[in-house]
Amino acid sequence: MTGLIGALGEAWSELRHHKLRVLLSLIGIAVSVGALTAVVALSEYQQQQMAEQSDQSGGRPATVSVSAMRTDGTPMDWETFDAHVQDVSGRYSFSYLTRIVNPVAVQVQTPEQVQTLNVRLVDPAYPIIHRTALLEGRWFDEADAELLAPPVVITEALWDVYGRPDLAAGFALPLTGDVAGSYPVIGVTPRVYDGDNEKLATMLYDSYAARVDALPADSSVTWEVWVPEEGVADVGPVLAMDLRAGVDKGVEVMVSRTDWASRPEAKSSAAMFELITGAIAGLVLLLGGLGLVNIQLVAMRQRIREIGVRRSFGATGGRIFTSVLLESVVATAVAGVIGIALAVAILKAPFVLDMFQGMQDIPPFPMRAAVVGLIAAVAIGALAGFIPALMAVRSNVIDALRF
Repeated sequence: MTGLIGALGEAWSELRHHKLRVLLSLIGIAVSVGALTAVVALSEYQQQQMAEQSDQSGGRPATVSVSAMRTDGTPMDWETFDAHVQDVSGRYSFSYLTRIVNPVAVQVQTPEQVQTLNVRLVDPAYPIIHRTALLEGRWFDEADAELLAPPVVITEALWDVYGRPDLAAGFALPLTGDVAGSYPVIGVTPRVYDGDNEKLATMLYDSYAARVDALPADSSVTWEVWVPEEGVADVGPVLAMDLRAGVDKGVEVMVSRTDWASRPEAKSSAAMFELITGAIAGLVLLLGGLGLVNIQLVAMRQRIREIGVRRSFGATGGRIFTSVLLESVVATAVAGVIGIALAVAILKAPFVLDMFQGMQDIPPFPMRAAVVGLIAAVAIGALAGFIPALMAVRSNVIDALRF
């Protein structure tokens, strides 16, 4: 241990003595380590954004979807089946369960004319399961189903039709026809992409059902439940069996997972991105290491007399080898720390976060990225210092003193 500490001290002294040479030789290493660290961190950001986007469509891990259809061609009794699903779900004490009805068509009065508007029917758990963001206002809560004037959440494109009025001022959506009334707008969902002009309103299922005798004949109802990912393998089959046990033979019940975690291709794309960009950064790091080897070899030729003097005063070959090797390792480790700090600063910059617009839960800088960067710096330092250290050990003392 004492020898190692002494070798580290000697390595640090040599680095301080050759500041300019060290600085020039390690700029590439610092940049390469920073790039490698940033690639790993950006991969974490990309995976988080992809997961959130997938959550918005398929639900959080693990979302179990329940649907049903009649195989005999007769209309589906959604009210009876809904009561069955609610009864079975009550035995499992699910915290998040929502019904989703494909958009039903209603009539809405716009500033220009009466138009057809699609309305999606959900329960309060829907925005939680689907991680749905809001541009303005709020989502539903349990008490909203009891209001005489049922609230709605609309898309940004529909909000634009009315001139983006202030929600707090009491903006309401004027519907006509079977569900005629004034429906207060409590929230606005942002556009999913540039040019998204979908005009859609979201209403509570119970609020709609209280105003009509039955769902439209072409409606399709889906139930989604969010369960712990570690228990979905056990819950899914048992839930499917319980649901199928209480219906007649003419009803086919389908139970499946819809979240991104059930699709391996979602993870493989992120892994491929990290692999390709990481390989590029690793190649740059390797080229920087080769440049460091050349500089270290040139420096070692200039220090050959110093090595001879140290050997003549009793320094062992192992001590010389360790000292020279650690010079490179310590230098690249310092460069690695600088590169990691540079990567952290860049990743916290606003222009980088703008690349991941819409990401709700920005992950902290991953320790995995810092560890990978530091290990890469130390490894390249060891590789770059091995040949010069071997050259120093093999030098003849007499020839070195005559140099």
